[in-house]
Amino acid sequence: MFHAPIVPRARKRSRPAEASAPRREGVKFEDVRLYLVERKMGRSRRSFLTELARSKGFIVEDVLSDVVTHVVSEDSQASSLWAWLKGGSVKNLPVMHVLDISWFTDSMREGKPVAVETRHLIQVYTYTSTTPTPVSTVSQYACQRRTTTQNNNKIFTDAFEVLAESHEFNDMEGPCLAFRRAASVLKSLPWTVQNLRVTEDLPCLGEHSMCVIEEILQHGRSFEVEKILSDERYQILKLFTSVFGVGPKTAEKWYRRGLRSFSDVLAEPSIHLNRMQQSGFLHYGDISRAVSKAEAQALGNIIDEAVHAITPDAILTLTGGFRRGKDFGHDVDFIVTTPQLGKEERLLTSVIDRLKHQGILLYCEYQASTFDESKLPSHRFEAMDHFAKCFLILRLEDSQVDGGLQTAEEDRRGWRAVRVDLVSPPVDRYAFTLLGWSGSRFERDLRRFARMERRMLLDNHALYDKTKKEFLAATTEKDIFAHLGLEYIEPWQRNA
Repeated sequence: MFHAPIVPRARKRSRPAEASAPRREGVKFEDVRLYLVERKMGRSRRSFLTELARSKGFIVEDVLSDVVTHVVSEDSQASSLWAWLKGGSVKNLPVMHVLDISWFTDSMREGKPVAVETRHLIQVYTYTSTTPTPVSTVSQYACQRRTTTQNNNKIFTDAFEVLAESHEFNDMEGPCLAFRRAASVLKSLPWTVQNLRVTEDLPCLGEHSMCVIEEILQHGRSFEVEKILSDERYQILKLFTSVFGVGPKTAEKWYRRGLRSFSDVLAEPSIHLNRMQQSGFLHYGDISRAVSKAEAQALGNIIDEAVHAITPDAILTLTGGFRRGKDFGHDVDFIVTTPQLGKEERLLTSVIDRLKHQGILLYCEYQASTFDESKLPSHRFEAMDHFAKCFLILRLEDSQVDGGLQTAEEDRRGWRAVRVDLVSPPVDRYAFTLLGWSGSRFERDLRRFARMERRMLLDNHALYDKTKKEFLAATTEKDIFAHLGLEYIEPWQRNA
């Protein structure tokens, strides 16, 4: 079936100070450093809880400093607690978890740091003229944020996306990721940023991002972004990379050779386009245009028929942006596998043959599986997995789409070309593949959370616990979230 949805204080008024050297015997969680606030807790109870945590492998700092990741307090007065915390000289306070004692209790019971949930957070509110705005409740990780149904800060996130793309064109991965994370944080806010003050405690907003926000708040636009958008090199690289099969490096190479248009590229005899690029230019008018949800559903029906004609019990699932609830996308992605291990190995080649026989296959690049379980876990980030996959361009007829094709009024062909990607993992890797193919940015942050907060390694192939030195099995996405101690986030809440 086709699924289209997954330190004690010396005096009462002491302030945060320099870090001391806590005991390190039996440390299990190097990436988590606790600080227990003595206010309201008392010295003897704080000492008892400190010894308890250390006995379970936690690092507990005696004083609050920038190395702390989790601040735990029994002070129910959020405003006074935050005023005390901000009165110190700690610079990393915006990225620390400020937590109620319930998180500590849950972690002691589980014997490990549990995931930070909203109920654990000690929140404080600032008030604008109309709406209370929650401060310091936003996680630095996309996998702990649910995107809202409406982007309330589009003017800022659009600017960050341009800056990210510009840095990508300049092969500067660090700033590119920084701006994309900043955009992701603002997308998750249920309120609109109306002044710079409310962003001070938000994570992932560096100095550059704050300057852009300030400029937009003052002038209604970013002059830096406008300069980028009017830059010839940016415009040409964006044009060239819109072609199927052309990446930033190829686009840069063409630009440096003086090429400024598609005509220049196609007329240059020394340029030899590969098959993917040839098809990209041939069908540019179609595949550069957005694909509608109805068109994606129609393609799902076509692939479903082909797959189940070959293997009746096959599993087919729509992934990518459409699984995250998007109304439009640039291509349509599917996962296809079988309930029996090994039976999926020849499935894609059979599907390709069937589509070819139907006369609707306009382009195909098939990549055989290079998956080797003995090479797991992988310790480096890889954008693509090693499962069998194919990149297709299919012919979609107007009559196959509920409500018809999304075409220009003057287009009388009655069909359009659409990009379709298929990936076929073994069924025991299905959940990991589904998570990865449902959204690369969200999953990339999930990998970061697993590595930094859980000492685990996650990718499209597996989840490995470095502490237990074992792989953790999963048949659903919910299993993976549970292994990581995270609340499950639905696909349509992952548009990070």
